[in-house]
Amino acid sequence: MSADQQWMVSTLNENIIVTEMATGQQIHDLEGDTEIVTTLAIQPNGQHIISASRSLTLRVWDRDTGKCVRSMNKAHEAPIIVMAIDPTSTLVATGGADGTVKIWDIEKGFCTHHLRGHAGVISAVKFHQYKNKWYLASGADDCVVRVWDLQSRKTVSVLKSHTSVIRGLDFSADGKVLISGSRDRVVNVWDWQQQKLKATIPVFETLEVVGFVNQKADFSAYDKQSTSDVFFTGGDKGTLRLWDLGTGKLIKEQAQELNSKHSISDVIYSPHSQQLVVITNDQNILFYSVADELKRVKQVVGYNDEVVSVVYLGQDETHLAAATNSEQLRVYDIETQNCDLVYGHKDMILCLDRNKQGDVLVTGSKDKTARVWKVDFSKADAEQRYMCVGQCVGHTESVSAVGFARKSNQFMITGGSDRTIKYWNLRDLNFDRATNDIPHAKALYTHQAHDKDINTINVAPNDRVFATGSQDKLAKVWSVDTGELLGTCKGHKRGVWCVRFSNAEQVLATSSGDKTIKIWSLKDFSCLKTFEGHSNSVLSVDFMTAGLQLVSAGSDGLLKVWTIKTNECVGTLDNHTEKVWSMAVRKDEKFIASGGADSVINFWEDVTLQEQEDELREKEAFILKEQELQTYMKKKDYLNAILLAMSLNQPFRLLGLFREVMETRPDDDVTSISGSPAVDTILAEMPSEHLEKLLTYIRDWNTNAKHANVAQTILHAILSSHPPDQLVELASAKEIVDSLLPYTDRHYQRLDNLITQSYIIDYTLNSQL
Repeated sequence: MSADQQWMVSTLNENIIVTEMATGQQIHDLEGDTEIVTTLAIQPNGQHIISASRSLTLRVWDRDTGKCVRSMNKAHEAPIIVMAIDPTSTLVATGGADGTVKIWDIEKGFCTHHLRGHAGVISAVKFHQYKNKWYLASGADDCVVRVWDLQSRKTVSVLKSHTSVIRGLDFSADGKVLISGSRDRVVNVWDWQQQKLKATIPVFETLEVVGFVNQKADFSAYDKQSTSDVFFTGGDKGTLRLWDLGTGKLIKEQAQELNSKHSISDVIYSPHSQQLVVITNDQNILFYSVADELKRVKQVVGYNDEVVSVVYLGQDETHLAAATNSEQLRVYDIETQNCDLVYGHKDMILCLDRNKQGDVLVTGSKDKTARVWKVDFSKADAEQRYMCVGQCVGHTESVSAVGFARKSNQFMITGGSDRTIKYWNLRDLNFDRATNDIPHAKALYTHQAHDKDINTINVAPNDRVFATGSQDKLAKVWSVDTGELLGTCKGHKRGVWCVRFSNAEQVLATSSGDKTIKIWSLKDFSCLKTFEGHSNSVLSVDFMTAGLQLVSAGSDGLLKVWTIKTNECVGTLDNHTEKVWSMAVRKDEKFIASGGADSVINFWEDVTLQEQEDELREKEAFILKEQELQTYMKKKDYLNAILLAMSLNQPFRLLGLFREVMETRPDDDVTSISGSPAVDTILAEMPSEHLEKLLTYIRDWNTNAKHANVAQTILHAILSSHPPDQLVELASAKEIVDSLLPYTDRHYQRLDNLITQSYIIDYTLNSQL
């Protein structure tokens, strides 16, 4: 991350992505060398990015242009593991798996130091300036910390105490103290000049990073005040902690995210904003404010796993909630792409639903529970934006389907892998205020609903009935009040993945693993229509356009739009590379969001109206040009008429134009080829792109004996006025010539036959005289 936190650098497969922090926009995509990037660093002045990959190549990238300006091949004998740049942005230190440390001049691209001494993989490096001299500290999996004098290129300190790999090194503000963090669960405090261990601080977690916080940081909000330097640690416990160097006591530990399972793989300290930026092993980036008692103020989601469910949120549907094979709920601001991580579930979230207003969200999880969330995007604090106001505990297996009431916030229906459905009374929940102890909703009835896992639940717009779909190939309709089975929809040959009620008609749409979508009558539960077109399981379906259309998503990676009346697929949307698990239609139906197994969320815009307007404009323009063409032909303005006919792509009109010119040749015109000197001039001065189009028309005319005379005449005019070199340079010249030759030979043979037959007529007539 840059020193001013304006942009950050991350890896994506073998490439390096430079992202603007304020907008989330990608600035550069730096193409890799087909090998995984092992480490990277940014110059403090922000001019260059240095990267290393498994190909053993060290690369220097210009941050402004995104181009590689320098490359050092085989920088080490083994992959580079760690990297650090000195505060002056002059030197970069690299530590490799070959046990050596090298220092490079960034500007000139040569190695200035080659430091040998460690007996294992280098795992940490840190520059240090003390009394106008430069030093470098290094740690390795030989459990030894070494401090090198860069002027003499010799080791000045060898610090041995750790019993596991060194993961972090940093120097105090006065430069006299060095701290080292290791996976042996302790932080050692060293007087590195005297090679003396001053203190060992047990942290009781496997450390991955350790570092000092700026002495000027604001700690006024903390209960415990430090009189000496403060350092931070992060590791497998997954929480950020601040420690007093003098006493070795814990000052503050960040409030652990509810039911989170992540560990910390790295921490970047930003003195500019007084924030600690935590990188977690589940590929998220969390920002914690030092001044605000380690409160999480921002997060960047680094990676989505399979997106299994999406719903719009907010009264204006400005946000999108996504379940992504994770216990964390992800809520995206659609305009800015900012993402909030909502913690609460202990296991993977499988399904989502919302109320009609979009301010209440329900989630079903593999932890056998469902949670009810109150959402208020007007709140600045992320913790207040998403309040868990209730949870539903009672299923014996995963909750794989949830359905929320449409007209009120009084009930919800859940179904799961235990094949049961439960009606939950939400009337007693307080949606305006969260409590420390999350209240449990009461289940008023439970029914064994299907013989196999329940995949989907949907509540009707009137809140009187709800439908369920299961792997047992059935869709069932139930009474909300009593839980009584009202009807069963039989007809699918595979499991039912999705059920949806229409807002306009008393019908139910179902999608199935048999690659079909069916619409059922709610009066007699008969199948009214079947839609076929997907090449694999149809995983999601919904009504659009006041119940006149359907939109579906399937395992073939496609979204399809169907007109119900005609059973016709009127549109296919293709931008996913794997199965599309879920989609959500916005209330105004201008946008559709879809998420799939390719970890991508796509937003599709309805451009039907725009396409209709564009088509209307094109028709108007075409009519105007038609009128102009007729006017030019009446005026015998052949120049403009020919050019306009070609721009309209009307070869038949152009053919008639040329024929008219040939048939109206003046009696005194004996020099023009086409019948008009003006037309000959037009053909002679015609640019290459128009010439190629005209030759294509001539090729087509030449295939018909009726038009061959006109085609050969115009071809003669072109060949007479354009040099062969110009014609050969045309892109499709060979293809046109190859098509002209056989038909031209046939026309000349026909003419020869006619001439021969004319001799017979002459002979016959002369014989009769």
